[in-house]
Amino acid sequence: MPYAHHARNHHALFTIFILAFITACAGPTPKPEPMTGVDPLLGTLVTTEWLNQHLRDPDLVLLDCTVRVDMDEKGAIKIVSGRADYEKGHIPNAGFADLTGELSNSGSPFQFALPTPEQFSAVMGALGVGTDSRVVLYDSSGAGWAARVWWMLRWIGFDRAALLDGGQGAWVAEGRPLSSESVSRPMRQLAVTVRPELVADRDEVFAAIDNDAVQLVDATPAAHFRGEMVLYQRAGHIPGASNTPAFSLLDEAGRYRQEDALAALIPGDRNKRTITYCGGGISASSDAFIMTRLGFTDVAVYISSLQEWAANPANPLVVDSPGVRH
Repeated sequence: MPYAHHARNHHALFTIFILAFITACAGPTPKPEPMTGVDPLLGTLVTTEWLNQHLRDPDLVLLDCTVRVDMDEKGAIKIVSGRADYEKGHIPNAGFADLTGELSNSGSPFQFALPTPEQFSAVMGALGVGTDSRVVLYDSSGAGWAARVWWMLRWIGFDRAALLDGGQGAWVAEGRPLSSESVSRPMRQLAVTVRPELVADRDEVFAAIDNDAVQLVDATPAAHFRGEMVLYQRAGHIPGASNTPAFSLLDEAGRYRQEDALAALIPGDRNKRTITYCGGGISASSDAFIMTRLGFTDVAVYISSLQEWAANPANPLVVDSPGVRH
């Protein structure tokens, strides 16, 4: 049962994720269209002060995207919905977006697989997101979960969304209140104009290994990238990839670092096709979010990432010892 074995290893990467915080196929890939729909007053990253001032705006939809990492009495890691935490206390007026459930394709062998665009749009519509809405997303553990939902919204053509810088942690640290009241909004219609170029698959990543026109960015912790730990069926990183761990983008308070510091952490040609990956497309979405803010013009997330890549021996991985491949 290779997938069952792999799932256990995949869970371990998300433990690291949380603990770190406490072309050649049919032709060239089209470039993404510019984010012309960004709301100028919202942007793509908002502060707690901004959110506090606009919390009750009628067109604003606030969504908690938290996913929780638990450990059972035997030390086994399990990824569970953050809904129970949401019900205990969330930012007032926030709904809950469940990445472990209705926002993923449950029929896939991989965690957090993309649903169809229509399914995703319908779920967001049920959460009150319409084509003319403004959306603020947050989580309580490092921004990756919220960034993943932000990327999925872009994927279906919706740009009027932002992340809350610092998430719920920043909100609480400032003494702002939480609520245990569930939030329900009227059903809305969210138009779908899919941008397939925002998502990369295994074949595109494989072709990118020997394609100087494409750059790969690994968002996993440095020790995992170097092959010093095995979180999947095999150790190491995809050949040619550089490493920008998602949590290196955050400061001690859990907010994204200043722009000049982020630019130094993410080198590379901003006009090249760039594909980010991690374990299941979560940390990779945080890297992709920041790259987009920095002006990278053609960024994609390899959604299935190493949970798919490492399971297939035909996909090469390298470790930081000369000549070693797995």
